[in-house]
Amino acid sequence: MAPTKNVLDDARELVEKRLAELNEERERLQRALAELGGKVTRRSPGRPRGRAKAAAKTATTTRTGTGTGTGRKRRRRGGTRADQAVKLIESQPGISASDVAKTMKIKPNYLYRVLGDLEKEGRVKKDGRQYYPAG
Repeated sequence: MAPTKNVLDDARELVEKRLAELNEERERLQRALAELGGKVTRRSPGRPRGRAKAAAKTATTTRTGTGTGTGRKRRRRGGTRADQAVKLIESQPGISASDVAKTMKIKPNYLYRVLGDLEKEGRVKKDGRQYYPAG
């Protein structure tokens, strides 16, 4: 049993030596980056990557209520999916939900929810599997 123990001790020493070398190299690189004007960030031990951003976002969300971190709401681009669906139904009365989804390049399961809401709002009418503009 003694030879096995020596092998394990030797392996442990090699790993510890390599870790020390890597730590020295990391410190040298951090100093070089700092001298070049770069930002040196240091995570505390045991904290997984990305947690600082998530924690900052959570703190910002509770402060501003928007979750974007800037205190402003994100602007929508080109109208909502509901508005796009209504325009498509107006241009092609009697179109099916799956055809609307294909044309809009979105998944039908999402569109069925949107169309249900539009029907409740009275913006579209459903007859069987076909949708028509309301009124």
